Amino acid sequence: MGANLDPKPGRWILPLVILGMIGFTYFFVRELPEASPDTTLVGQPVTTTIPESTGTSEDLVGGTLDPETQAYVDELDTTNDALQLLGVEILTANDGFDADPREVPYEEAEQRFEAVQTQTQVLADNLDALAVPEGMEINQEALKTAMQFAALSAGDALSGLRSTDSGELRQNAVEAYTKYVADFATEVTNAHNTADSL
Repeated sequence: MGANLDPKPGRWILPLVILGMIGFTYFFVRELPEASPDTTLVGQPVTTTIPESTGTSEDLVGGTLDPETQAYVDELDTTNDALQLLGVEILTANDGFDADPREVPYEEAEQRFEAVQTQTQVLADNLDALAVPEGMEINQEALKTAMQFAALSAGDALSGLRSTDSGELRQNAVEAYTKYVADFATEVTNAHNTADSL
């Protein structure tokens, strides 16, 4: 029986397997598509792009507004969201009432107009009660004016619905309401801009 020159012949298998894995990985990686320029690699510095302002308090990084001003503009955003929904509601009810055939009966239209009037007045009262930060008094007055005219227009729309008018009074009042709703949204944006500059 011949002598075994290598007492442990299996010890060469593992290095060969490792070399094969390295070679496979090398050729596999070469076949991959090139990385996108936007791809962030580990160890490289990350560049963050700040989005353009949308005119809301959410744009403020790290809460740069003082708590009083932040609470004020947050409340304005909440009020504006509610008012925009009321604007959609009165338009929908009005259009449904005028549809041919009528999609919203008189009793339903009256209830919906009443709800818009009541809720708009609630928003107006809440706006009057807000604590106004120093330097934003002019903004507050503009907001109150737009809201008060919206509340008056909602009342006029309801009165027009209940009257024997041909519908002109109601239509004009609904158009006025939607205008003041849009004016209020503009004034909210102006208030944000003022808050950012304080």
